[in-house]
Amino acid sequence: MTTSGAPAHDVTLTPVATEKVRSLLEQEGRDDLRLRVAVQPGGCSGLIYQLYFDERVQDGDAIVDFDGVEVVVDRMSVPYLAGATIDFADTIEKQGFTIDNPNAKGSCACGDSFN
Repeated sequence: MTTSGAPAHDVTLTPVATEKVRSLLEQEGRDDLRLRVAVQPGGCSGLIYQLYFDERVQDGDAIVDFDGVEVVVDRMSVPYLAGATIDFADTIEKQGFTIDNPNAKGSCACGDSFN
């Protein structure tokens, strides 16, 4: 679901990731923050991901609400993140947010997770 007339993006936040983001926001004690996802060229997969909390919404941002958690993607990152899925893993092998992005040129362990 898009938010207040802003364009939508095609990034999916899994239910597990949604709950983790909600938990982190509650720990921060802030209800005015959104999860911002952006990319920059580079890294061994062709993209470097940035995930962080942001209180701002900039002109051209695409926003989708996942059960009360807003995910914001800047205009330049939208095409590079089309079809991407953000998940959260908490296992012995892996802990943190992961991004499965069909637009990445390759894959490796660097830059694809966010703790």
